[in-house]
Amino acid sequence: MAKSATPKTAKAPKNPMTLMPLPVRKAKELRAASWNVNGLRSVCGKGFADWLKQSDLDVVMLQEVKAKPEVLEELGAFYEASGYTSLYWATAEKNGYSGLLTMLKAPADAVRVGLGISEFDSEGRWLEVDVGPYTFVNSYFPNSQRDHARLPYKLKFCEAALKRLKKLVSQGRIPLLAGDINIAHTEIDLANPKTNKDNAGFLPEERAWMTEFLEAGWVDVFRKFEPGAGHYTWWSYRPGVREKNIGWRLDHFFVSEKHEAILNWMIHQPEVRGSDHCPIVLSVPRVPSL
Repeated sequence: MAKSATPKTAKAPKNPMTLMPLPVRKAKELRAASWNVNGLRSVCGKGFADWLKQSDLDVVMLQEVKAKPEVLEELGAFYEASGYTSLYWATAEKNGYSGLLTMLKAPADAVRVGLGISEFDSEGRWLEVDVGPYTFVNSYFPNSQRDHARLPYKLKFCEAALKRLKKLVSQGRIPLLAGDINIAHTEIDLANPKTNKDNAGFLPEERAWMTEFLEAGWVDVFRKFEPGAGHYTWWSYRPGVREKNIGWRLDHFFVSEKHEAILNWMIHQPEVRGSDHCPIVLSVPRVPSL
């Protein structure tokens, strides 16, 4: 069982894509990563291809790519050297905004873009990819914004997401929800809870929805393996903030309680720079025993 071992005061590595060793890969293991890259163009200029090569992942889910497939004409086939042959997109109508990309080393069994609700799907926030019995759900939950103007929109998205996940389970799928959920659930999920109680991402309404979500039968995978504080996935770009580990845990994997037993391990990769978020990595058996 592997746990994230983020020190409370982590020094920035000289190489922004330097990785701490991952657990030794086992036979018939499936590894998936989720990462809000805050711009695909940006992260590709900061060693993203090196991270892909080093990580040995089967599924890579990226959020906030802020690009459409045409960007590959500019960036080139940065993914091919690491064996990724199948790329699937959920793009926003607005240029340079939001958007998802899921990369696989073999074609998906099926792909579904969006929740079927135009106000969400126009922003590129939901992408489902079937791999065997699993449905990898790449998601980018809305930000409530500093003035809380988008809180009703966000909560409506949260409810639509839960409804869709329940349907996937009822269809016999094993959904693995991943992405930037934009919610720090409890006080140990951010460095300064007392001063952030009225800030987007830690609002009472957002935290209450997360509680309801978990009580509805969903498992916060990271907390299954790591109950302690000091483990974050997002840090402000302000100087010194990341070095002091003054962060928030906004990026998550979730699985239904029905399928909790399949989980091998999950970790954060806070040593990986390139974005204000860090990658998170999950391991499950390629053929689960249910």
